[in-house]
Amino acid sequence: MEPLFGALLGLILAVASPVLDSCTCATNKWAVCAQDSPGNCTCSLVGSDHPVDCSTLTAKCFLMKAEMMPLKEKRLWRPPHGLSDSDGIYNPDCEESGAFKARQCNQSSSCWCVNTAGVRRTEKGDRSLNCSELVRTRWIYIELTHRSSSTFHAPELAKALTQLFESRYKLHPRYIAAIKYDPPLIQIRLDQRKKPRWDVDIADVAYYFEKDVKNDSVFHSNSKLTVSVNGDVLDIEKLWVYYVDEKPPEFSMRQLAAGIGAVVTVVVLTAGIGIAVLLILRWLHTRKYNKFESKEMSEIKAPSLE
Repeated sequence: MEPLFGALLGLILAVASPVLDSCTCATNKWAVCAQDSPGNCTCSLVGSDHPVDCSTLTAKCFLMKAEMMPLKEKRLWRPPHGLSDSDGIYNPDCEESGAFKARQCNQSSSCWCVNTAGVRRTEKGDRSLNCSELVRTRWIYIELTHRSSSTFHAPELAKALTQLFESRYKLHPRYIAAIKYDPPLIQIRLDQRKKPRWDVDIADVAYYFEKDVKNDSVFHSNSKLTVSVNGDVLDIEKLWVYYVDEKPPEFSMRQLAAGIGAVVTVVVLTAGIGIAVLLILRWLHTRKYNKFESKEMSEIKAPSLE
């Protein structure tokens, strides 16, 4: 009887193990998941009780906040590199919907306004800074280069990237405005004037894609991104992302004037050094010529010994 009971228990555990292991969030490796009942897996964000919908992408604001929090698991946590007050990764303030709050501040009471992609669009100010609205990022330009080991047929490359954005990042093809290929440069334009509630945001898509390219995938599998074009692997080498808002950024002329002043200073110093070098060379040349002329005159005026 005991051997039969042991075999039955082992079978139950073997069946249950895959179920327990499947309680993960496929689209967010920073989500904490728990199986509260058979077949029901609930996931929430790290450091908060906000639920996560693992059938789609997580809002970029929530992802950035999760990156700033150490995981409460038995593993080492490495804080993100390249921290900045207003650019790159910072600890953002998010709305309940996952959208960025229009005004972001850091611990030193320095504040700035951001767009829907969380990118700074004003100069830094104090906590009296007023950000009246969250300006939408309408277009996103993605430029990337691949290693020049092979060249692809443009229509096949565009088809492969469109399928990638649709299948992996849940982005409807209507938001992919254009894909242009000039080997080894690839240009992708995402256009999303209005976003229905059920569609993913292009800012979230760009963030997931950038993480994938940098081998720091947000997906739970954390597998390396692989793009195949007609059987050949697209080996992405470099990536740049540019954001275009519905309204122009609000950087004042003071910052522009400071930049122009710095350029003018460099130009003036360079010109001054060049003029000084020319004057010194001319002085040396004149001095050498005068010495030579004086020597010739002294030889002419010298009395003959004959």
